[in-house]
Amino acid sequence: MVDTVSPERRSWIMSQVKSKGMKPEMTIRRLLHGLGYRYRLHRADLPGRPDLVFSSRRKIVFVNGCFWHNHLDCPRVRIPENNRDYWLSKLGRNRERDERNIALLGEDGWAVMVVWECQIRDLNRVAERLVEFLAPIEAGRS
Repeated sequence: MVDTVSPERRSWIMSQVKSKGMKPEMTIRRLLHGLGYRYRLHRADLPGRPDLVFSSRRKIVFVNGCFWHNHLDCPRVRIPENNRDYWLSKLGRNRERDERNIALLGEDGWAVMVVWECQIRDLNRVAERLVEFLAPIEAGRS
């Protein structure tokens, strides 16, 4: 499949992709705020600059775009035909970096949940998962 836009236009399109405040993240932020949760955003002192940090609970939520974070088996992920080797390498590195950051956070005592862009279609289910994840651990329960 041939790219239908010029290299200059493609460059501009890619330059518009931001790492913070995109629609999936904003949807989850509004959802959690509406449920009464308060959080910190993009803490630079933590591996991976987590999207949402619940410090008192030692819990973190990442809101990942399916394409950029290489969500496996997701129909939304389509590797571009142009420069395919570059994209395979790039997306593979992104996935490895995410896994490394989650492992580092776990070693430091943080519980981590990833919400994928494709999961946001069912906001009720995502809300249930988030509430369950963010629930305080009861004493004596392991």
